[in-house]
Amino acid sequence: MVNKFILVILPGFFFTALNFSLYAQSDRLQYPTVLKNSFTGVSIGYINYPFSNEQIETGFKAASVSVPHAAVRITLFGHEFNKYVSAQVTYMRPVDWVLYKNVNGDQTEHSVWMNIAGLSARFQTPAWKKLSLYGEAGITLITRHGFEIDNKPVKKNANYGTVLLGIGLQYKLHQNWQLLLNAVYSPANSKEKQPHTIFYAAGFMYTMRTLSEEKIKKNASAGYSFSKNLVQLGVTTNALGYGVNNAVSKGPVPIFWGGDVQVRRGISLNFQHSIFHSKKVFSWEWGANISYWQSRKNKNDFVTVSLFPLLRFTAFRSKTTDIYFEYSVAGPTFISRTITDGSNTGKRFTFEDFMGMGTFMGPHKKLNAEIKIMHYSNGNLFPENVGYMIPLTFNIGYSF
Repeated sequence: MVNKFILVILPGFFFTALNFSLYAQSDRLQYPTVLKNSFTGVSIGYINYPFSNEQIETGFKAASVSVPHAAVRITLFGHEFNKYVSAQVTYMRPVDWVLYKNVNGDQTEHSVWMNIAGLSARFQTPAWKKLSLYGEAGITLITRHGFEIDNKPVKKNANYGTVLLGIGLQYKLHQNWQLLLNAVYSPANSKEKQPHTIFYAAGFMYTMRTLSEEKIKKNASAGYSFSKNLVQLGVTTNALGYGVNNAVSKGPVPIFWGGDVQVRRGISLNFQHSIFHSKKVFSWEWGANISYWQSRKNKNDFVTVSLFPLLRFTAFRSKTTDIYFEYSVAGPTFISRTITDGSNTGKRFTFEDFMGMGTFMGPHKKLNAEIKIMHYSNGNLFPENVGYMIPLTFNIGYSF
Protein backbone atom coordinates (compact mmCIF):
# COMPACT_ATOMS: atom_id res chain seq x y z
CA MET A 1 0.00 0.00 0.00
CA VAL A 2 2.77 2.43 0.93
CA ASN A 3 4.75 1.50 -2.19
CA LYS A 4 1.79 2.37 -4.41
CA PHE A 5 1.33 5.65 -2.56
CA ILE A 6 4.94 6.66 -3.19
CA LEU A 7 4.70 5.63 -6.84
CA VAL A 8 1.72 7.94 -7.26
CA ILE A 9 3.09 10.89 -5.28
CA LEU A 10 6.56 11.17 -6.84
CA PRO A 11 5.62 11.13 -10.53
CA GLY A 12 2.62 13.30 -9.74
CA PHE A 13 4.85 15.90 -8.13
CA PHE A 14 7.14 16.04 -11.14
CA PHE A 15 4.24 16.33 -13.59
CA THR A 16 2.75 19.12 -11.47
CA ALA A 17 6.05 20.99 -11.36
CA LEU A 18 6.49 20.66 -15.10
CA ASN A 19 2.93 21.86 -15.69
CA PHE A 20 3.48 24.96 -13.52
CA SER A 21 6.73 25.75 -15.30
CA LEU A 22 5.26 25.46 -18.79
CA TYR A 23 2.01 27.34 -18.24
CA ALA A 24 2.18 29.43 -15.08
CA GLN A 25 5.74 30.75 -15.10
CA SER A 26 6.66 33.45 -17.60
CA ASP A 27 9.53 35.09 -15.71
CA ARG A 28 12.35 32.63 -14.96
CA LEU A 29 14.04 35.15 -12.66
CA GLN A 30 11.37 34.46 -10.02
CA TYR A 31 10.73 31.08 -8.38
CA PRO A 32 7.82 29.25 -10.02
CA THR A 33 4.70 28.75 -7.91
CA VAL A 34 5.52 25.15 -6.97
CA LEU A 35 8.90 26.18 -5.49
CA LYS A 36 7.93 29.32 -3.55
CA ASN A 37 8.07 28.60 0.19
CA SER A 38 9.44 25.13 -0.53
CA PHE A 39 12.47 23.80 1.32
CA THR A 40 15.18 21.19 1.47
CA GLY A 41 17.59 20.25 4.24
CA VAL A 42 20.09 17.84 5.79
CA SER A 43 20.43 16.48 9.34
CA ILE A 44 23.41 14.44 10.57
CA GLY A 45 23.39 12.53 13.82
CA TYR A 46 23.01 9.34 15.86
CA ILE A 47 20.77 6.44 14.82
CA ASN A 48 19.95 3.38 16.89
CA TYR A 49 18.07 0.22 16.04
CA PRO A 50 19.05 -2.49 18.57
CA PHE A 51 19.66 -5.43 16.25
CA SER A 52 20.74 -8.60 18.04
CA ASN A 53 20.51 -12.38 17.72
CA GLU A 54 16.82 -12.07 18.54
CA GLN A 55 16.22 -10.65 15.06
CA ILE A 56 17.70 -13.56 13.06
CA GLU A 57 16.15 -16.91 12.24
CA THR A 58 16.08 -19.85 14.64
CA GLY A 59 19.16 -22.03 14.41
CA PHE A 60 21.59 -19.21 13.79
CA LYS A 61 23.69 -17.21 16.23
CA ALA A 62 26.27 -14.48 15.67
CA ALA A 63 29.34 -14.11 17.87
CA SER A 64 28.71 -10.34 17.83
CA VAL A 65 26.49 -7.73 16.19
CA SER A 66 27.86 -4.32 15.20
CA VAL A 67 25.40 -1.41 14.94
CA PRO A 68 27.12 1.72 13.53
CA HIS A 69 25.35 4.88 14.75
CA ALA A 70 26.33 7.65 12.31
CA ALA A 71 23.46 8.50 9.97
CA VAL A 72 22.04 11.19 7.72
CA ARG A 73 18.48 12.31 7.00
CA ILE A 74 17.77 14.37 3.89
CA THR A 75 14.64 16.42 3.27
CA LEU A 76 14.30 15.84 -0.45
CA PHE A 77 11.42 18.27 -0.84
CA GLY A 78 9.15 20.14 1.55
CA HIS A 79 6.54 22.84 1.17
CA GLU A 80 5.10 25.39 3.61
CA PHE A 81 1.34 25.78 3.25
CA ASN A 82 1.44 28.56 5.83
CA LYS A 83 3.88 29.54 8.61
CA TYR A 84 2.57 26.77 10.89
CA VAL A 85 1.89 23.78 8.60
CA SER A 86 4.10 22.08 6.02
CA ALA A 87 4.70 18.67 4.46
CA GLN A 88 7.93 16.94 3.47
CA VAL A 89 9.45 13.90 1.77
CA THR A 90 12.54 12.56 3.56
CA TYR A 91 15.18 9.86 3.14
CA MET A 92 17.27 8.48 6.01
CA ARG A 93 20.05 5.90 6.14
CA PRO A 94 23.14 5.02 8.22
CA VAL A 95 26.63 5.74 6.97
CA ASP A 96 27.62 2.08 7.52
CA TRP A 97 25.47 -1.05 7.64
CA VAL A 98 24.69 -3.35 10.57
CA LEU A 99 27.09 -6.32 10.66
CA TYR A 100 26.40 -9.83 11.99
CA LYS A 101 29.83 -11.36 12.65
CA ASN A 102 30.90 -15.00 12.74
CA VAL A 103 27.44 -16.57 12.37
CA ASN A 104 27.53 -20.21 13.53
CA GLY A 105 31.32 -20.02 13.43
CA ASP A 106 31.67 -19.12 9.73
CA GLN A 107 34.31 -16.42 10.46
CA THR A 108 32.54 -14.01 8.08
CA GLU A 109 30.82 -10.64 8.35
CA HIS A 110 27.28 -10.34 6.97
CA SER A 111 25.78 -6.91 6.32
CA VAL A 112 22.17 -5.89 6.84
CA TRP A 113 21.42 -2.61 5.12
CA MET A 114 18.40 -0.50 5.87
CA ASN A 115 16.95 2.85 4.90
CA ILE A 116 13.80 4.81 5.72
CA ALA A 117 11.78 6.92 3.28
CA GLY A 118 9.17 9.18 4.89
CA LEU A 119 6.19 11.36 4.01
CA SER A 120 5.14 13.54 6.94
CA ALA A 121 3.22 16.63 7.99
CA ARG A 122 5.09 19.23 10.05
CA PHE A 123 3.40 21.48 12.62
CA GLN A 124 5.30 24.51 13.93
CA THR A 125 4.58 26.73 16.93
CA PRO A 126 4.68 30.55 16.78
CA ALA A 127 8.26 31.79 17.08
CA TRP A 128 9.69 33.14 20.33
CA LYS A 129 12.27 35.62 19.05
CA LYS A 130 14.04 33.31 16.56
CA LEU A 131 13.18 29.97 18.19
CA SER A 132 10.23 27.70 17.49
CA LEU A 133 9.23 24.10 18.22
CA TYR A 134 7.80 21.68 15.70
CA GLY A 135 6.39 18.19 15.60
CA GLU A 136 5.98 15.84 12.68
CA ALA A 137 3.81 12.81 12.01
CA GLY A 138 3.41 10.64 8.96
CA ILE A 139 4.14 7.35 7.30
CA THR A 140 7.47 5.76 6.51
CA LEU A 141 8.63 2.98 4.23
CA ILE A 142 11.29 0.80 5.87
CA THR A 143 13.40 -1.28 3.51
CA ARG A 144 15.82 -3.90 4.79
CA HIS A 145 18.11 -6.22 2.85
CA GLY A 146 19.18 -9.27 4.83
CA PHE A 147 21.46 -12.21 4.06
CA GLU A 148 21.59 -15.98 3.57
CA ILE A 149 24.05 -18.72 4.48
CA ASP A 150 24.11 -21.83 2.27
CA ASN A 151 20.91 -20.60 0.58
CA LYS A 152 19.10 -20.48 3.92
CA PRO A 153 17.72 -17.08 5.05
CA VAL A 154 19.38 -15.85 8.24
CA LYS A 155 18.03 -12.30 8.17
CA LYS A 156 15.12 -11.94 5.76
CA ASN A 157 14.44 -8.98 3.50
CA ALA A 158 11.69 -6.60 4.58
CA ASN A 159 9.71 -3.82 2.93
CA TYR A 160 6.79 -2.39 4.90
CA GLY A 161 5.06 0.79 5.97
CA THR A 162 4.74 2.10 9.51
CA VAL A 163 4.34 5.25 11.60
CA LEU A 164 6.87 8.08 11.76
CA LEU A 165 6.88 10.56 14.68
CA GLY A 166 9.26 13.42 15.36
CA ILE A 167 9.95 16.56 17.34
CA GLY A 168 12.41 19.38 16.85
CA LEU A 169 13.72 22.82 17.71
CA GLN A 170 14.26 25.38 14.94
CA TYR A 171 16.40 28.55 15.01
CA LYS A 172 15.96 31.16 12.28
CA LEU A 173 19.30 32.46 11.01
CA HIS A 174 17.84 34.25 8.00
CA GLN A 175 14.57 34.25 6.08
CA ASN A 176 16.04 31.42 3.97
CA TRP A 177 18.22 29.53 6.47
CA GLN A 178 17.25 27.67 9.67
CA LEU A 179 19.24 25.50 12.09
CA LEU A 180 17.60 22.34 13.48
CA LEU A 181 17.81 20.00 16.45
CA ASN A 182 15.49 17.05 16.01
CA ALA A 183 14.55 13.49 16.87
CA VAL A 184 12.58 10.94 14.81
CA TYR A 185 11.07 7.61 15.92
CA SER A 186 9.54 4.56 14.22
CA PRO A 187 8.18 1.61 16.27
CA ALA A 188 9.38 -2.00 16.22
CA ASN A 189 7.69 -4.60 14.03
CA SER A 190 7.65 -8.08 15.56
CA LYS A 191 6.30 -9.76 12.41
CA GLU A 192 9.28 -8.52 10.37
CA LYS A 193 11.71 -8.97 13.30
CA GLN A 194 12.61 -5.30 13.04
CA PRO A 195 13.61 -3.32 16.17
CA HIS A 196 12.48 0.25 16.75
CA THR A 197 14.44 3.08 15.14
CA ILE A 198 15.34 6.38 16.78
CA PHE A 199 17.44 9.17 15.29
CA TYR A 200 18.86 12.25 17.07
CA ALA A 201 20.40 14.91 14.87
CA ALA A 202 21.42 18.49 14.13
CA GLY A 203 21.12 20.08 10.73
CA PHE A 204 19.96 22.93 8.55
CA MET A 205 17.09 23.80 6.24
CA TYR A 206 16.96 26.15 3.25
CA THR A 207 13.63 27.70 2.20
CA MET A 208 13.05 29.35 -1.18
CA ARG A 209 11.33 32.69 -0.50
CA THR A 210 9.84 35.00 -3.10
CA LEU A 211 12.60 37.19 -4.55
CA SER A 212 12.23 40.96 -4.29
CA GLU A 213 11.55 43.10 -7.36
CA GLU A 214 14.89 44.84 -6.75
CA LYS A 215 16.74 41.53 -6.86
CA ILE A 216 14.93 40.46 -10.02
CA LYS A 217 15.71 43.73 -11.81
CA LYS A 218 19.36 43.51 -10.80
CA ASN A 219 19.67 39.97 -12.14
CA ALA A 220 17.82 40.84 -15.36
CA SER A 221 20.02 43.84 -16.07
CA ALA A 222 23.16 41.66 -16.07
CA GLY A 223 22.20 40.45 -19.55
CA TYR A 224 23.43 36.85 -19.32
CA SER A 225 21.67 34.31 -21.54
CA PHE A 226 20.13 31.07 -20.29
CA SER A 227 18.68 28.32 -22.46
CA LYS A 228 14.88 28.12 -22.13
CA ASN A 229 14.30 24.81 -23.95
CA LEU A 230 16.82 22.22 -25.06
CA VAL A 231 16.40 19.11 -27.23
CA GLN A 232 19.25 16.56 -27.26
CA LEU A 233 20.14 13.30 -28.98
CA GLY A 234 22.52 11.13 -26.96
CA VAL A 235 24.73 8.15 -27.81
CA THR A 236 26.25 5.96 -25.07
CA THR A 237 29.23 3.64 -25.52
CA ASN A 238 31.60 1.65 -23.32
CA ALA A 239 34.37 1.87 -25.94
CA LEU A 240 36.31 4.12 -23.53
CA GLY A 241 35.58 1.89 -20.54
CA TYR A 242 34.10 2.75 -17.16
CA GLY A 243 37.04 4.66 -15.72
CA VAL A 244 35.14 7.91 -15.21
CA ASN A 245 32.29 6.09 -13.42
CA ASN A 246 34.73 4.31 -11.12
CA ALA A 247 36.73 7.46 -10.41
CA VAL A 248 33.73 9.38 -9.03
CA SER A 249 32.08 6.44 -7.24
CA LYS A 250 35.04 4.60 -5.65
CA GLY A 251 37.38 7.42 -4.65
CA PRO A 252 38.04 8.62 -1.09
CA VAL A 253 35.08 11.04 -1.39
CA PRO A 254 32.45 9.46 -3.71
CA ILE A 255 30.31 12.06 -5.48
CA PHE A 256 28.29 9.70 -7.67
CA TRP A 257 27.12 6.08 -7.86
CA GLY A 258 28.50 3.04 -9.65
CA GLY A 259 26.43 -0.07 -10.33
CA ASP A 260 26.83 -3.84 -10.67
CA VAL A 261 25.08 -4.03 -14.04
CA GLN A 262 27.22 -2.33 -16.67
CA VAL A 263 25.63 -0.92 -19.82
CA ARG A 264 27.36 -1.57 -23.16
CA ARG A 265 25.62 0.98 -25.36
CA GLY A 266 22.52 3.14 -25.64
CA ILE A 267 20.68 5.93 -27.40
CA SER A 268 18.46 8.60 -25.84
CA LEU A 269 16.21 11.52 -26.71
CA ASN A 270 16.08 14.30 -24.11
CA PHE A 271 14.05 17.45 -23.54
CA GLN A 272 14.83 20.11 -20.90
CA HIS A 273 12.89 23.22 -19.87
CA SER A 274 14.31 25.96 -17.63
CA ILE A 275 12.05 27.18 -14.79
CA PHE A 276 14.45 29.42 -12.85
CA HIS A 277 17.87 31.01 -13.14
CA SER A 278 20.04 33.32 -11.10
CA LYS A 279 22.02 36.31 -12.32
CA LYS A 280 24.88 34.45 -14.04
CA VAL A 281 25.71 30.93 -12.85
CA PHE A 282 22.80 28.80 -11.61
CA SER A 283 19.73 27.49 -13.42
CA TRP A 284 17.07 24.96 -12.47
CA GLU A 285 15.55 22.74 -15.16
CA TRP A 286 12.92 20.06 -15.48
CA GLY A 287 13.42 17.40 -18.12
CA ALA A 288 12.19 14.17 -19.67
CA ASN A 289 13.86 11.47 -21.69
CA ILE A 290 13.32 8.10 -23.31
CA SER A 291 16.29 5.79 -23.73
CA TYR A 292 17.21 2.39 -25.16
CA TRP A 293 20.03 0.41 -23.51
CA GLN A 294 21.93 -2.84 -23.94
CA SER A 295 23.82 -4.47 -21.07
CA ARG A 296 27.48 -5.50 -21.37
CA LYS A 297 27.44 -9.09 -20.07
CA ASN A 298 24.38 -10.75 -21.63
CA LYS A 299 23.44 -8.02 -24.12
CA ASN A 300 19.99 -7.65 -22.53
CA ASP A 301 17.92 -4.89 -24.13
CA PHE A 302 15.76 -2.55 -22.05
CA VAL A 303 14.07 0.85 -22.18
CA THR A 304 13.77 3.67 -19.64
CA VAL A 305 11.38 6.62 -19.52
CA SER A 306 12.29 9.36 -17.03
CA LEU A 307 11.33 12.73 -15.62
CA PHE A 308 14.13 14.56 -13.83
CA PRO A 309 15.21 17.75 -12.05
CA LEU A 310 18.48 19.30 -13.19
CA LEU A 311 20.87 21.76 -11.54
CA ARG A 312 23.15 23.55 -14.02
CA PHE A 313 26.14 25.74 -13.10
CA THR A 314 27.63 27.87 -15.89
CA ALA A 315 31.30 28.27 -14.96
CA PHE A 316 32.60 30.14 -18.03
CA ARG A 317 31.00 32.66 -20.38
CA SER A 318 32.16 34.40 -23.54
CA LYS A 319 30.41 35.99 -26.52
CA THR A 320 30.18 32.71 -28.40
CA THR A 321 30.70 29.98 -25.78
CA ASP A 322 29.29 29.03 -22.39
CA ILE A 323 30.69 26.04 -20.43
CA TYR A 324 28.64 24.41 -17.67
CA PHE A 325 28.53 21.58 -15.16
CA GLU A 326 25.29 19.73 -14.36
CA TYR A 327 23.97 17.32 -11.74
CA SER A 328 20.65 15.49 -11.53
CA VAL A 329 19.39 13.18 -8.77
CA ALA A 330 16.30 11.00 -8.22
CA GLY A 331 14.45 11.40 -11.50
CA PRO A 332 11.41 9.06 -11.33
CA THR A 333 11.84 6.40 -14.01
CA PHE A 334 10.03 3.44 -15.58
CA ILE A 335 12.42 0.64 -16.52
CA SER A 336 11.31 -2.23 -18.74
CA ARG A 337 13.46 -4.98 -17.14
CA THR A 338 13.79 -6.21 -13.58
CA ILE A 339 16.33 -8.99 -14.29
CA THR A 340 19.43 -7.83 -16.19
CA ASP A 341 22.63 -9.84 -16.69
CA GLY A 342 21.19 -12.38 -14.26
CA SER A 343 20.84 -9.80 -11.45
CA ASN A 344 17.61 -8.74 -9.76
CA THR A 345 17.52 -4.95 -10.09
CA GLY A 346 14.25 -4.41 -8.19
CA LYS A 347 10.91 -3.19 -9.50
CA ARG A 348 9.94 -1.40 -12.70
CA PHE A 349 10.05 1.88 -10.78
CA THR A 350 13.54 3.29 -10.29
CA PHE A 351 15.45 6.59 -10.30
CA GLU A 352 17.74 8.22 -12.85
CA ASP A 353 20.88 10.15 -11.82
CA PHE A 354 23.48 11.81 -14.01
CA MET A 355 26.35 14.29 -13.93
CA GLY A 356 28.38 15.89 -16.68
CA MET A 357 29.61 19.00 -18.44
CA GLY A 358 28.77 20.73 -21.69
CA THR A 359 28.75 23.87 -23.78
CA PHE A 360 26.43 26.21 -25.67
CA MET A 361 28.08 27.57 -28.80
CA GLY A 362 27.53 30.02 -31.62
CA PRO A 363 26.61 33.71 -31.88
CA HIS A 364 23.21 33.04 -30.28
CA LYS A 365 24.40 29.99 -28.28
CA LYS A 366 21.85 27.68 -29.86
CA LEU A 367 24.15 24.71 -30.46
CA ASN A 368 24.83 22.34 -27.58
CA ALA A 369 27.38 19.57 -26.94
CA GLU A 370 27.61 17.57 -23.73
CA ILE A 371 29.31 14.57 -22.11
CA LYS A 372 27.98 12.81 -19.00
CA ILE A 373 27.73 9.57 -17.03
CA MET A 374 24.51 8.09 -15.63
CA HIS A 375 23.15 5.69 -13.05
CA TYR A 376 19.86 3.92 -12.37
CA SER A 377 18.78 2.44 -9.05
CA ASN A 378 15.72 2.51 -6.82
CA GLY A 379 17.40 4.31 -3.92
CA ASN A 380 16.89 1.24 -1.69
CA LEU A 381 13.12 1.70 -1.75
CA PHE A 382 13.01 -2.05 -2.40
CA PRO A 383 15.21 -4.82 -0.92
CA GLU A 384 16.72 -5.67 -4.31
CA ASN A 385 18.69 -2.70 -5.67
CA VAL A 386 21.43 -3.71 -8.07
CA GLY A 387 22.27 -0.44 -9.79
CA TYR A 388 23.05 0.23 -13.46
CA MET A 389 26.34 1.86 -14.46
CA ILE A 390 25.95 3.94 -17.62
CA PRO A 391 29.32 4.86 -19.22
CA LEU A 392 30.15 7.99 -21.20
CA THR A 393 27.19 9.48 -23.05
CA PHE A 394 27.74 12.06 -25.80
CA ASN A 395 24.87 14.49 -26.47
CA ILE A 396 24.32 17.00 -29.25
CA GLY A 397 21.47 19.46 -28.92
CA TYR A 398 19.67 22.60 -30.01
CA SER A 399 18.43 25.38 -27.73
CA PHE A 400 15.31 27.43 -28.43
